[in-house]
Amino acid sequence: MTNFNESYVGRRDDLLRLVPLSAQKVLDVGCSTGVFGQQIKQKTSAGVTGIELDMSMAKVARDKLDKVIIENIEEIDLNNFFALKYFDCIIFSDVLEHFKNPWSVLKKTTAFLKDDGIVIASIPNVRHISTIISLLFKGYWPYRKRGIHDKNHLRFFTLRNIKEMFFEAGFEVLKIKRKYRIIERPHYLNKFSYFFVVPLLRDFITFQYIVVARKGKV
Repeated sequence: MTNFNESYVGRRDDLLRLVPLSAQKVLDVGCSTGVFGQQIKQKTSAGVTGIELDMSMAKVARDKLDKVIIENIEEIDLNNFFALKYFDCIIFSDVLEHFKNPWSVLKKTTAFLKDDGIVIASIPNVRHISTIISLLFKGYWPYRKRGIHDKNHLRFFTLRNIKEMFFEAGFEVLKIKRKYRIIERPHYLNKFSYFFVVPLLRDFITFQYIVVARKGKV
Protein backbone atom coordinates (compact mmCIF):
# COMPACT_ATOMS: atom_id res chain seq x y z
CA MET A 1 0.00 0.00 0.00
CA THR A 2 1.26 3.48 -0.86
CA ASN A 3 2.53 5.49 2.12
CA PHE A 4 0.84 8.88 1.98
CA ASN A 5 1.68 11.92 4.10
CA GLU A 6 -0.64 11.53 7.11
CA SER A 7 -1.15 15.29 7.26
CA TYR A 8 -3.11 15.20 4.00
CA VAL A 9 -5.17 12.02 4.18
CA GLY A 10 -6.96 12.19 7.52
CA ARG A 11 -10.43 13.15 8.70
CA ARG A 12 -11.46 16.80 8.82
CA ASP A 13 -14.11 17.01 11.51
CA ASP A 14 -13.43 20.74 11.87
CA LEU A 15 -14.40 21.40 8.25
CA LEU A 16 -17.21 18.86 8.23
CA ARG A 17 -19.12 20.91 10.82
CA LEU A 18 -19.25 23.78 8.31
CA VAL A 19 -20.68 21.80 5.38
CA PRO A 20 -24.43 22.53 5.10
CA LEU A 21 -26.71 19.54 5.64
CA SER A 22 -28.70 20.80 2.64
CA ALA A 23 -25.73 20.52 0.25
CA GLN A 24 -26.51 18.34 -2.76
CA LYS A 25 -23.38 18.82 -4.88
CA VAL A 26 -19.94 19.32 -3.34
CA LEU A 27 -16.55 19.85 -5.00
CA ASP A 28 -13.46 18.89 -2.99
CA VAL A 29 -10.44 20.47 -4.67
CA GLY A 30 -7.35 18.44 -3.82
CA CYS A 31 -9.47 15.61 -2.47
CA SER A 32 -6.45 13.45 -1.55
CA THR A 33 -7.57 9.86 -0.81
CA GLY A 34 -11.20 10.91 -0.40
CA VAL A 35 -11.47 10.49 3.38
CA PHE A 36 -12.99 13.92 3.93
CA GLY A 37 -15.28 13.59 0.93
CA GLN A 38 -16.51 10.31 2.34
CA GLN A 39 -17.25 12.08 5.64
CA ILE A 40 -19.37 14.58 3.74
CA LYS A 41 -21.29 11.82 1.99
CA GLN A 42 -21.99 10.15 5.33
CA LYS A 43 -23.24 13.42 6.85
CA THR A 44 -25.33 14.66 3.92
CA SER A 45 -27.03 13.31 0.84
CA ALA A 46 -24.57 15.20 -1.35
CA GLY A 47 -22.81 13.88 -4.37
CA VAL A 48 -19.10 14.61 -3.92
CA THR A 49 -16.72 15.25 -6.81
CA GLY A 50 -13.00 15.41 -6.19
CA ILE A 51 -10.18 16.93 -8.19
CA GLU A 52 -6.77 15.44 -7.42
CA LEU A 53 -3.45 15.74 -9.24
CA ASP A 54 -1.74 12.83 -7.48
CA MET A 55 -2.77 9.71 -9.37
CA SER A 56 -2.09 7.31 -6.50
CA MET A 57 -4.31 9.31 -4.14
CA ALA A 58 -6.99 9.78 -6.78
CA LYS A 59 -7.25 6.04 -7.40
CA VAL A 60 -7.95 5.49 -3.70
CA ALA A 61 -10.45 8.37 -3.66
CA ARG A 62 -12.42 6.85 -6.54
CA ASP A 63 -13.61 4.09 -4.24
CA LYS A 64 -15.07 6.67 -1.84
CA LEU A 65 -16.41 9.55 -3.94
CA ASP A 66 -18.96 9.83 -6.73
CA LYS A 67 -16.43 11.14 -9.23
CA VAL A 68 -12.72 11.95 -9.17
CA ILE A 69 -11.01 14.01 -11.85
CA ILE A 70 -7.27 13.37 -12.09
CA GLU A 71 -6.10 16.74 -13.33
CA ASN A 72 -4.28 19.91 -12.32
CA ILE A 73 -7.05 22.40 -11.55
CA GLU A 74 -4.73 25.24 -12.52
CA GLU A 75 -4.57 23.94 -16.07
CA ILE A 76 -8.01 22.52 -16.85
CA ASP A 77 -11.09 24.28 -18.20
CA LEU A 78 -13.80 23.60 -15.64
CA ASN A 79 -16.45 24.23 -18.31
CA ASN A 80 -15.51 20.86 -19.77
CA PHE A 81 -16.60 19.12 -16.57
CA PHE A 82 -19.34 21.14 -14.89
CA ALA A 83 -22.30 23.35 -15.65
CA LEU A 84 -22.26 26.91 -14.33
CA LYS A 85 -23.63 27.36 -10.81
CA TYR A 86 -23.45 23.59 -10.28
CA PHE A 87 -22.09 23.25 -6.74
CA ASP A 88 -23.60 24.08 -3.36
CA CYS A 89 -20.23 23.92 -1.65
CA ILE A 90 -16.63 24.05 -2.86
CA ILE A 91 -13.84 23.01 -0.50
CA PHE A 92 -10.14 23.86 -0.47
CA SER A 93 -8.69 21.84 2.39
CA ASP A 94 -5.04 22.87 2.76
CA VAL A 95 -4.47 23.10 -0.99
CA LEU A 96 -4.49 26.78 -1.99
CA GLU A 97 -0.93 27.19 -0.68
CA HIS A 98 0.22 24.42 -3.05
CA PHE A 99 -0.86 26.27 -6.22
CA LYS A 100 1.27 28.55 -8.36
CA ASN A 101 -1.64 30.96 -8.62
CA PRO A 102 -4.20 30.29 -5.86
CA TRP A 103 -5.84 33.66 -6.56
CA SER A 104 -6.72 32.54 -10.07
CA VAL A 105 -7.89 29.10 -8.94
CA LEU A 106 -10.21 30.59 -6.35
CA LYS A 107 -11.61 33.09 -8.84
CA LYS A 108 -12.21 30.52 -11.60
CA THR A 109 -14.39 28.42 -9.29
CA THR A 110 -16.77 31.31 -8.61
CA ALA A 111 -18.80 30.68 -11.76
CA PHE A 112 -19.46 27.07 -10.73
CA LEU A 113 -20.84 27.92 -7.29
CA LYS A 114 -24.55 28.49 -6.85
CA ASP A 115 -25.58 32.00 -5.86
CA ASP A 116 -26.39 30.79 -2.34
CA GLY A 117 -23.46 28.36 -2.18
CA ILE A 118 -20.38 28.61 0.03
CA VAL A 119 -16.65 28.04 -0.16
CA ILE A 120 -14.82 26.45 2.76
CA ALA A 121 -11.03 26.71 2.94
CA SER A 122 -8.36 25.87 5.48
CA ILE A 123 -5.10 27.79 5.08
CA PRO A 124 -1.94 27.71 7.25
CA ASN A 125 -0.80 30.96 8.88
CA VAL A 126 2.79 31.84 8.04
CA ARG A 127 2.75 34.56 10.71
CA HIS A 128 2.90 31.84 13.37
CA ILE A 129 5.52 32.35 16.07
CA SER A 130 7.53 29.38 14.79
CA THR A 131 8.27 31.30 11.57
CA ILE A 132 9.38 34.40 13.44
CA ILE A 133 11.62 32.52 15.87
CA SER A 134 13.25 30.55 13.06
CA LEU A 135 13.96 33.61 10.92
CA LEU A 136 15.00 36.04 13.67
CA PHE A 137 16.99 33.77 15.94
CA LYS A 138 18.11 30.92 13.69
CA GLY A 139 18.42 32.75 10.36
CA TYR A 140 16.77 29.79 8.71
CA TRP A 141 13.59 29.05 6.79
CA PRO A 142 12.18 25.88 8.42
CA TYR A 143 11.47 23.57 5.48
CA ARG A 144 9.49 20.59 6.75
CA LYS A 145 7.52 17.59 5.50
CA ARG A 146 4.20 18.93 6.77
CA GLY A 147 2.46 21.89 8.37
CA ILE A 148 2.96 25.60 7.83
CA HIS A 149 6.44 25.16 6.38
CA ASP A 150 5.77 22.15 4.16
CA LYS A 151 8.50 22.25 1.52
CA ASN A 152 5.84 21.68 -1.15
CA HIS A 153 4.08 24.96 -0.38
CA LEU A 154 4.43 27.52 -3.13
CA ARG A 155 2.50 30.38 -1.50
CA PHE A 156 2.24 31.67 2.06
CA PHE A 157 -0.56 33.59 3.73
CA THR A 158 -1.31 35.77 6.73
CA LEU A 159 -4.85 36.71 7.72
CA ARG A 160 -4.63 39.91 5.68
CA ASN A 161 -3.44 37.99 2.61
CA ILE A 162 -6.34 35.57 2.99
CA LYS A 163 -8.94 38.31 3.21
CA GLU A 164 -7.49 40.07 0.17
CA MET A 165 -7.45 36.87 -1.88
CA PHE A 166 -11.11 36.13 -1.25
CA PHE A 167 -12.14 39.73 -1.88
CA GLU A 168 -10.23 39.88 -5.17
CA ALA A 169 -11.80 36.58 -6.25
CA GLY A 170 -15.27 38.04 -5.77
CA PHE A 171 -16.17 36.46 -2.44
CA GLU A 172 -17.61 37.84 0.76
CA VAL A 173 -16.07 36.27 3.85
CA LEU A 174 -18.79 35.12 6.25
CA LYS A 175 -16.69 33.54 8.96
CA ILE A 176 -13.06 33.00 9.90
CA LYS A 177 -12.19 30.44 12.54
CA ARG A 178 -8.76 29.84 14.05
CA LYS A 179 -6.88 26.73 15.12
CA TYR A 180 -4.26 27.47 17.76
CA ARG A 181 -0.89 25.91 18.48
CA ILE A 182 2.05 27.17 20.51
CA ILE A 183 4.32 24.58 18.91
CA GLU A 184 3.91 24.28 15.14
CA ARG A 185 3.91 20.49 15.12
CA PRO A 186 1.55 18.32 17.20
CA HIS A 187 2.76 18.67 20.81
CA TYR A 188 1.30 18.29 24.29
CA LEU A 189 2.01 21.97 25.03
CA ASN A 190 -0.54 22.98 22.42
CA LYS A 191 -3.34 22.22 24.89
CA PHE A 192 -2.28 25.42 26.69
CA SER A 193 -2.63 27.56 23.56
CA TYR A 194 -5.91 29.14 24.65
CA PHE A 195 -4.18 30.81 27.61
CA PHE A 196 -2.48 33.04 25.03
CA VAL A 197 -5.54 33.90 22.97
CA VAL A 198 -5.44 37.66 23.53
CA PRO A 199 -5.56 40.39 20.86
CA LEU A 200 -1.81 41.06 20.73
CA LEU A 201 -0.77 37.41 20.64
CA ARG A 202 -3.45 35.38 18.91
CA ASP A 203 -2.19 35.99 15.34
CA PHE A 204 1.16 34.51 16.37
CA ILE A 205 -0.26 31.30 17.81
CA THR A 206 -2.82 30.78 15.05
CA PHE A 207 -1.66 27.69 13.24
CA GLN A 208 -4.43 27.64 10.64
CA TYR A 209 -7.34 29.78 9.46
CA ILE A 210 -10.63 28.25 8.35
CA VAL A 211 -12.65 30.46 6.03
CA VAL A 212 -16.29 30.31 5.04
CA ALA A 213 -17.25 32.60 2.16
CA ARG A 214 -20.01 33.22 -0.36
CA LYS A 215 -20.19 34.98 -3.70
CA GLY A 216 -20.14 38.73 -3.24
CA LYS A 217 -23.24 40.67 -4.13
CA VAL A 218 -22.89 42.63 -7.34
